[in-house]
Amino acid sequence: MQIFPRWTNQLPPLIAAAVGLGGAGIVFIVWYYFSPRNTDVGYQPKQPVAYSHKLHAGDMGMDCRYCHAGVEQSHWAPVPATQVCMNCHTHIKTDSEALAPIRESWAQDKPVEWVRIHKVADYAYFNHSAHVTVGVGCSTCHGRIDQMVKVKQDQPLSMGWCLDCHRNPWPNLRPVDQITNMEWQPRPVEVAMQDPNINHNVNPPQNCSGCHR
Repeated sequence: MQIFPRWTNQLPPLIAAAVGLGGAGIVFIVWYYFSPRNTDVGYQPKQPVAYSHKLHAGDMGMDCRYCHAGVEQSHWAPVPATQVCMNCHTHIKTDSEALAPIRESWAQDKPVEWVRIHKVADYAYFNHSAHVTVGVGCSTCHGRIDQMVKVKQDQPLSMGWCLDCHRNPWPNLRPVDQITNMEWQPRPVEVAMQDPNINHNVNPPQNCSGCHR
């Protein structure tokens, strides 16, 4: 006597196909939705002071290196100390309520607890000076900071994103004196390679030890 109906013979391949498709779907969801392009881009935390990069770097035209001093010599871009803010605000908007945390920080000799936005993984090594000194501009990684009232992460800063540039850095290279020019646009490779003001000796590493030291 046959215990199970004949149609049950089709169950094993159907279950195998469902498991395969479900597994592929899960892999796709994790690969796409859990990538830095979706989880990190757009990150915009609330800061202790409503500092507007649009006002300072955009409307007023302040150079990025005034606040982030030493970026051309250091592996990281330092967050400006309260002293940097007070260089101006000792005389400008001295009674502004929005700047109360700055004045309090100055009076108590305690740093403002800014919330870090751009951060590569701890197991990856990134050197700011190695990039800006060869002509990689601020906007390449940070976007149009000069248009941001409130700063947000503009690029994923993922390994794949970095490797895309390391494999073909030419579109992102510019004359060193233009690194803070936010209006600079990437150019075709053939155009960049013909520019005598571009560093033609750039050879970024593509091996693991270049970033994982």
